[in-house]
Amino acid sequence: MTTKINFQGDMDNASIPLNQNKEEVFQWTKQWYPVAVVDFLDPSRPHAIQLLGKDLVLWRDSLSKWSIFEDCCPHRLAPLSEGRVESDGTLLCAYHAWRFDSQGNCVSIPQSKDQQTSSKHCSNSKSSAISYPTQERQGLLWVWAESGSEAQLESQLRTPRIIPELEENSNRVVHLFWNIRDLPYGWDFFMENVADPAHVPVSHHGLVGNRYKDANYYDMLCIKQMSTQEGFSFEITPTAPTISQAIHDFQPPCQMRIVSTSKDGGKLILALYATPTRPGWCRHIGCQVLVKNEMGKTPKGLGVFGLPMPTWLGHVLSSLFLHQDLVFLHYQQKILAKRQKGQWVNAVYTPNPQDKMVIAFRQWLEKKAGGSIPWASGCNTDLPLPELDKQKLFDVWTTHTQYCQVCKDALKNIKRLRVLAYGLSILCLCVAVILDARAIAVKAALASANQIPASLLTVFPHIGFWWALGGAALFLLLGYLLDKFSRLFYVYEFEHAHND
Repeated sequence: MTTKINFQGDMDNASIPLNQNKEEVFQWTKQWYPVAVVDFLDPSRPHAIQLLGKDLVLWRDSLSKWSIFEDCCPHRLAPLSEGRVESDGTLLCAYHAWRFDSQGNCVSIPQSKDQQTSSKHCSNSKSSAISYPTQERQGLLWVWAESGSEAQLESQLRTPRIIPELEENSNRVVHLFWNIRDLPYGWDFFMENVADPAHVPVSHHGLVGNRYKDANYYDMLCIKQMSTQEGFSFEITPTAPTISQAIHDFQPPCQMRIVSTSKDGGKLILALYATPTRPGWCRHIGCQVLVKNEMGKTPKGLGVFGLPMPTWLGHVLSSLFLHQDLVFLHYQQKILAKRQKGQWVNAVYTPNPQDKMVIAFRQWLEKKAGGSIPWASGCNTDLPLPELDKQKLFDVWTTHTQYCQVCKDALKNIKRLRVLAYGLSILCLCVAVILDARAIAVKAALASANQIPASLLTVFPHIGFWWALGGAALFLLLGYLLDKFSRLFYVYEFEHAHND
């Protein structure tokens, strides 16, 4: 049985088909979530992460196996993320040196009276770290949101929301770089945002579209009926002149899959993941996948991000895109929290069909998933959502760079180049001074010997002086530009008022 539910009486175009058959409520903790990009992690140390309000730690053993534990040592609850990965492939708690293997078993308690006593204490289940099912797929590290033996069995029955095209062994599929960022707004606002293509040419003016020319009418047709586990999908019509089909597919709990098929048969796939970390925050991981047409032609990617570039540069430039709607979403959730009484629909006005998928998402959350994320016990949801000033919102270091080894390495190299550029500038300046002083000395000596007139001493310096001086200025400018560029690894500020 299928009926239509209309969130707003004045919006007939926004009626969304809903499956009225009884289904279980979406189980948030019985799901796979992507939490990291493996290639960006430093395997020599543990990393603190969060999921559904839980504090977790991920680390890699000597067999290159990644594990995820609750971020506390069973001894005195010190954070394991402040520990060490030892040469024998164990995780050491840096408080009292207890060690754990990749399964969470305690393998060493050095304060024990003797080895027999240590083994006895280690065999007690209370000494084990709490381990979560973990797997590596398509370059991402996935974690199951429950721990224990039952969770291990349940996790094997469900597949993460992977990208099917990347499973194909085909040279037609081009996988562009992964990007990852912690964002200061909730999971629901991320999903709402990527379910809303109408904002793209306006919010991302100048980068993807034009706010004055491309904010056009289109309809959204529901092509996959809403369900608890499989979400829903919509097709945009009409599409851009070069696009034959554009589909947004919400796959709970973490993926929005956007597929644009060109009229020549090529496909651009945006795989956009969002993992709820803590109230008011989510972790975004995303990439582009380009599928060539039958003639082998590769479609254009999204803006400049479809161009060939090193991964670290793609990460730096991603701020240009992410920060264009970051302020909207951060303050939008604050405003909604203050105004919302009852259903989401009471706080908004959505008269156009472009809002259909946003409405469908809020319906899914309300009717299929309990209305909100069930944060872990101990996660204080009564506290007000974080409200950051703009400068803190635009922070890149703590939301990306500090835990991306690729960007940290690139930043080190850029700093080295900056120091080299300034050093070469000083060297060139010294050479210029030496050349100028030498020329003056030679001319003075010749003049004193009456071999040249004294008036020639005022002639312009030798051409070598100018080359050296120009080199000093060029290297100084290069050092300055590298310094400016390196700041993008720390902060990138953006104002729509200045984006003409």
